[in-house]
Amino acid sequence: MSFLSLIAAAAVAAAPAPGEIVATSPSADWVAVSPDDLVVMDLAPDAAGKARRVVIQLLPDPFSQGWVGNVRTLATARWWDGTSVYRVQDNWVAQWGDADGEIAGKAKPLPQGLLSVPEKAYVLRTEGPEQSASHEELDAWLATIQGTHAAWHALTHTKLAIKDADPYADETFFYRGWPLGASRAGPTAWPLHCYGTVGVARNSSPDTGTGAELYAVIGHAPRQLDRNIAVVGRVIEGIQFLSSLPRAQASDGVYETPEQRTPIVSVRIGTAVPDLPRYEFLSTESSTFHHYAEASANRRDPFFIKPAGGIDICNVKVPVRQAK
Repeated sequence: MSFLSLIAAAAVAAAPAPGEIVATSPSADWVAVSPDDLVVMDLAPDAAGKARRVVIQLLPDPFSQGWVGNVRTLATARWWDGTSVYRVQDNWVAQWGDADGEIAGKAKPLPQGLLSVPEKAYVLRTEGPEQSASHEELDAWLATIQGTHAAWHALTHTKLAIKDADPYADETFFYRGWPLGASRAGPTAWPLHCYGTVGVARNSSPDTGTGAELYAVIGHAPRQLDRNIAVVGRVIEGIQFLSSLPRAQASDGVYETPEQRTPIVSVRIGTAVPDLPRYEFLSTESSTFHHYAEASANRRDPFFIKPAGGIDICNVKVPVRQAK
């Protein structure tokens, strides 16, 4: 092997994997998640008696707050206790709530105080007749698009030379740890449907759902749902307990019998769960995250032969961990 080949091989061997970058990140690059922004769902134990806990982080201001408020109301009222995961569709979603919610006389009464949220709230607009927020309120994410996340923009559009980088949005970017899409017209911005995303199930338009029926994405990112259904959060721990459930035989994934459903023991806001660990996520504004994102797009650690030259935003999973 030539000297130059040896140098090249050594450089590849020394290139850290994304996980190694995260593992060596400084503690200052991590952001604490408030327990008040967590929803904890305990499913019935599995066949071996093992506990199954799903921890959901709620979407922050200014996105989807009408539905997020409803989720808080429902959890505080303990409305989901005794309901079930009644729909599991392969490469799509696991859905939970009242399986008899569409049956008159059997539906579980909803708590008082739930908001009816309009379709226009699927996205944020700063102009026009459907304006949903002021320019001042959205300065943060506008700055994100225009400057704060210039490194992400450079990664996806310059360093990787991606043409038509995202088929669903003019821009994709991270805001306070969350993947978002944006359109230059308006402008508008909205949360994305990635693996683990939690959304609000609904009937046909103009129904937008209350938040009583929720789903988690357990397959390839269904970005066609962006701007069509409300996103309220993401699973940060325990997604395996939803993604590994048996698939229903029906085409829509709804179980045929009550015995097939997975019972929900309890759903609580994090502040009401005494044994809940503290969680934190890697700041998407940090240099560590940008290094991690670039390494995720162009794997150079020894297993990989050729850097991919690009990455979908949903495949740049924001690291979340239990705090030390």
